[in-house]
Amino acid sequence: MHSVHEPLADLAVALPAASRIFQELALDYCCHGRRPLRDACAARGLDPAAVLARVLAEPALADAVDRTTQPIGALLDFLVARFHDDHRREVPLLLALAEKVERVHADKASCPRGLHAHLARFHDAMVAHLDKEEQVLFPAIRAGLGGGCHAPIARMEDEHVDHGAALARTRELAHDLVPPADACATWRALYLRLAQLERDLMEHIHLENNVLFPRVLAA
Repeated sequence: MHSVHEPLADLAVALPAASRIFQELALDYCCHGRRPLRDACAARGLDPAAVLARVLAEPALADAVDRTTQPIGALLDFLVARFHDDHRREVPLLLALAEKVERVHADKASCPRGLHAHLARFHDAMVAHLDKEEQVLFPAIRAGLGGGCHAPIARMEDEHVDHGAALARTRELAHDLVPPADACATWRALYLRLAQLERDLMEHIHLENNVLFPRVLAA
């Protein structure tokens, strides 16, 4: 029986709808997933019982894959194809959109000034992080050395916290990703795609922090 005292991460692992609903309600289930649902909801002014009831009422997708039992090699393949490759393609496109919006709309008070520079720093940090996972950590896991990977996993988790902070800063610079009424199509597309990046990155971090890493260290 699930309760409001369970950590967000545990609920997100056990209940397929939880991560989507937590994301919608701005409950951080990835970088700070050990926080109990009750405490996280209190910080957001939400009713934890109502949130849990909503999560429990959502049906599971018929074709959902249980990542907690999927072979580790297949899980690593999924993470790289679904998230690593997507992030590498998407963030440079977001950089181009942000540069255009800041250049064309520099005279407007609602312009997301500093967003391009922030995304450029995030891109550099993200690529370095993905490279370390793909070139060092994931090969070690595939070779069966995961049980001895406490230090690199801890480092990846620390960097995940940095990525979460970068997402929060993105929202600050982009006015909570809400475009002004007179925003052009490029501006609106930028914010929509930033919201999608946020959803993808949180799900990515959740699967590594709360599914992959515990399974590897327990093996």
